[in-house]
Order: sequence, then structure tokens, then C-alpha cells
Amino acid sequence: MDVPFYWVDVFATRPLAGNPLALVPDADLLPEETMRSIARELNQSETTFLVRADAGLPADHRLRSFTPAGVEVFGAGHNAMGAWIWLAGSGRLDPGRDTFVQQIGADLLEVRVTGRLVTMEQSAPRFLGRVEDGAALAAALGLGVADLADGRVAEVVSTGAEHLLVPLRDAPAVDRAAPDTAVLRHLLADAGAEGCYVWAPHPDDPGVTAYTRFFNPTVGIAEDPATGTAAGPLAAVLVRDGLATDPARVVVEQGRALGRPSLITLGADGAAVTITGTGVVVGQGAFHLGDPKPTAL
Repeated sequence: MDVPFYWVDVFATRPLAGNPLALVPDADLLPEETMRSIARELNQSETTFLVRADAGLPADHRLRSFTPAGVEVFGAGHNAMGAWIWLAGSGRLDPGRDTFVQQIGADLLEVRVTGRLVTMEQSAPRFLGRVEDGAALAAALGLGVADLADGRVAEVVSTGAEHLLVPLRDAPAVDRAAPDTAVLRHLLADAGAEGCYVWAPHPDDPGVTAYTRFFNPTVGIAEDPATGTAAGPLAAVLVRDGLATDPARVVVEQGRALGRPSLITLGADGAAVTITGTGVVVGQGAFHLGDPKPTAL
């Protein structure tokens, strides 16, 4: 059996930028264990599989996404955006429509597609708890307590995936973060969070609200260049706390430390969060999964 796959650079306007996604369409016949093995083989932060929506649900597609460690992840981030960018360019979307519904886990989320520009709903923000031990938090991130932002507390927020948002003093502190993977993994488990998003006000662009990095040792991701499921919660916090001047346009930069700078555009009106971006399909291939023929010695 041959299984085609595609490479999509998400939150990018040119190849070899943004956050790469591996996408496997028409994956209904793949067993879950094969999905996990393919994700491990492709070794990207996430590999997304397009399958039919569950029976009876009013969704156009169901998306399943796995990390190289075999962990299935949820939420509408670059894993989902890349799938819709590919669908938009593949001729598979009804040209008479611009609004669709995706199933991710138990959530049904609206998607709007205009050319290669995709806008997705995320789940309503949930503010789930705080991490108040600044010394432990700074140590887990390889920083000093003075690198944490004065007057602000790290908190777990979800718009589909639970992430710990850590406000730092400034952009150089964000750049200096060097997590102790084992310590951070334990801290995240205790906090009930999946990943850690460190952020500070953007240092040099008034049109960009925050400068960020994302670490997720719980699912085997050392650092991710663009994380929509973390940018959504951050947008909700920035708007809630009056740190974003325009709730309809919150722009987050991520990925500079990895040489893949990405700009993520969001809206957060309190009840809902949307994320907008584009991308480029940069490659394709196929897995040959049939039984290998024995080779004569």
C-alpha cells in the first residue's frame, strides 16, 4: 500500500519558513498504530491525518495529529491550518463555499478559507490555574527569578490545548530561556499543562504584540517554531488584561530562535478566539507500506 504525504510550511509566505507540517490525506484505512509510526518516521512536531468525520457529525473533515513520540494532540493550530492550506490548493474544497467545519477530537470548529488564507475558530478560552513558585519556574527554564515579569503570574490557559503561559521581563530573557527538559516536564505535569509558552512584549515592532518561544517536552517537542494552540491562549490573556490594543488583531512572533520566524495573527473577543495564517505546500512523497519482497543473498 502506498500512502502519499505532503509537506506544508505554515505561517509562511515562502518555502522553508514558518512551521513545517507533514500531512497525510485520505487516511481512513490507516490503523492508529500506523499513524503513530508514520509520525515517528516523519519526525516533525506534528503529522496530521485527514479522515472522515464521525458518523452523524456535521463536519467536512476530521483531523488527527500525532507527535514523533506517538502522542495525539488536539486544538486548532498549525496542525490544522496546514491541512486546510493543502485542501485549498488541491481542488478538494467546494468553490461555492468559503466556510467549512473541522472535527478535532470532540470539537467542531469553523474554518473560513479565502484563497490560501485560512481563519479558524479555536475553543472558547479557559483559564485553568496559576504557577506561583517563581523560583521553581525560573529554574525549570534555565533563567533567574529576575527574568520573570514583575507583577504578572504564569498561568495555564486553553483554547483547545492546555499550555502554561510564562510572562518574562523582556525579549532577551525569552531568548536566554534554556529549559531543563526533565524539570520542566514535571512542572508542567503538576500544573496540568501540556506545553510552555514564554513571552514578552515585542522588542522592536509596534505592530506585533508579543515575542514568544514554545517548549513541549511532554510530547517530545524540544522547541516549536509556530504554535497556534499556544498563541490562542496568549491572545486571550493579552486581550483580557488590556495588553493588546486591538482585540481583533493580536500578532505574535515565534520561531526566531530556530531561524524560522513566524507571525501568527489572532482575534480574541472574550468568548471566542480565531487564528489566521497562510502557508506554502513545498513537497510531497509516498510511503511504500506493502510487505517487502525477500532479497536473494
